[in-house]
Amino acid sequence: MKIELVNRLVMFVSLLVAQVLILNHVHFLGVGTPLLYVYFAITFRRNFPKWLVLVSCFLLGLLIDIFSNTPGLASSVMTIAGLAQCYLMNLIAPRDSAEDLAASIKTLGFSKFATLSGFITALYCILFFAIETFNFFDILMWLARSLVSAVLTMVLILAIESVRSR
Repeated sequence: MKIELVNRLVMFVSLLVAQVLILNHVHFLGVGTPLLYVYFAITFRRNFPKWLVLVSCFLLGLLIDIFSNTPGLASSVMTIAGLAQCYLMNLIAPRDSAEDLAASIKTLGFSKFATLSGFITALYCILFFAIETFNFFDILMWLARSLVSAVLTMVLILAIESVRSR
């Protein structure tokens, strides 16, 4: 259990640093920004305490908010992503699997992991840009930002997970 907490802390800090120093400055086609820190919410084990998932997702979002000048935006949507992961993991994981099943390509398989991470990433990007824009007058730009950011984020998540699962 202590090794897992150390691994989670290292992932927390590395995703925070990568997002703040590198990925916040990447704007693909002028509309898409990879939001890789959502990967933190995706990778929790099935029986990890829900309160700890929500608190750690909120703290990561809060730190992203502080360094990215988006007050309350990332923290609120990261909390929703953590909550969604708790329930989606139970739906996607096999019923006869272990209670401490971690969300990864190695344990779930590529298709189930891609489904889980794709749904959480899409939910995150749609909510993030809907709250950021806070109007639907330019709905095409909102959809473009959500779609391009979700695709960029999924590509990065699957690339990291494929390296990590070896």
